[in-house]
Amino acid sequence: MTKKLFEPITIGSMQLKNRLVMSPMCMYCAKEDGKVTSWHNTHYGSRAAGQIGLVMLEATAVQAVGRISPNDLGIWSDDQVEGLRNLVTIVQENGSAAGIQLAHAGRKAQLSTESVAPSAIPFDEASKVPKELTIEQIQQVIADFKQAAIRADKAGFDMVEIHAAHGYLINQFLSPLTNQRKDNYGGSAENRYRLLKEVITAVREVWDKALFVRISASDYQEAGLHSADYVQFAKWMKEQHVDLIDVSSGAVVPATIDAFPGYQVPFAEQVKKEAGIATGAVGLILNGTQAEEILKNNRADLIFLGRELLRNPYWAYEAAKELHTEIKGPVQYTRGWTF
Repeated sequence: MTKKLFEPITIGSMQLKNRLVMSPMCMYCAKEDGKVTSWHNTHYGSRAAGQIGLVMLEATAVQAVGRISPNDLGIWSDDQVEGLRNLVTIVQENGSAAGIQLAHAGRKAQLSTESVAPSAIPFDEASKVPKELTIEQIQQVIADFKQAAIRADKAGFDMVEIHAAHGYLINQFLSPLTNQRKDNYGGSAENRYRLLKEVITAVREVWDKALFVRISASDYQEAGLHSADYVQFAKWMKEQHVDLIDVSSGAVVPATIDAFPGYQVPFAEQVKKEAGIATGAVGLILNGTQAEEILKNNRADLIFLGRELLRNPYWAYEAAKELHTEIKGPVQYTRGWTF
């Protein structure tokens, strides 16, 4: 009997053959021009061959100054589209949908150039003080997210995800711990949401395919954001025709996090049920039984896998065996693809 983990699903305009997603994970192996390398082709292509329904690329910078590291992938230039298009072809020809995460690191950019943020507050004592963005610079960030979405469409991606989590620029605007602005981009929840709202609006003007947003559902600080705050943000995102919220947590400020298998799943469940929007669960999801429980109990709609897929590109095959069901594999692997 087919398990829910391996049932097809439609998210927005995108059809997936199963509920498994390769979570965006930085590889730090692009050249300083931000272009795709042969490593990316092998890395992502093998997870598609391993029968992951949606293979998502790592955080890909919409501005050169918005990279986490000098070796991040980029989508700030038309020159980067060809390599991305070739990578999309590899993923799709191996039976998976292809997605990309659009990102700006803000104050967490580890570059020799000056970093930027909503407010001039460093991440920690060892970090440099970022420069507060002007209104004109904020408008440029929004425009660059829009141009990145245009390039993602030219490259043939099936979906894009706006990175609003893990302490990067949009997350910095959302959290009162990092946003102390006195203008229309700071203060109230509506104002702190404004950058994400305007980025979504700009992207939706040029992108009619599946759109995800990744969030950090808790700052793990009393004075910071909590999951209930993100329920309201998720309701606003739903109104803006976001198709799914990819629910992670933490990393906007230093914090102690009690991480255990499935520790972030309750956040995805709360956002899904209280905001009435599809969610993805992520965070130490280790095996097929655990993933199946999340889906069967309607706690999330997709399962995002990170470290497990770094260890095993064929996690889907192992999960199918564990759940006593069968899934199709690459024809070339037929002799070894047994249950």
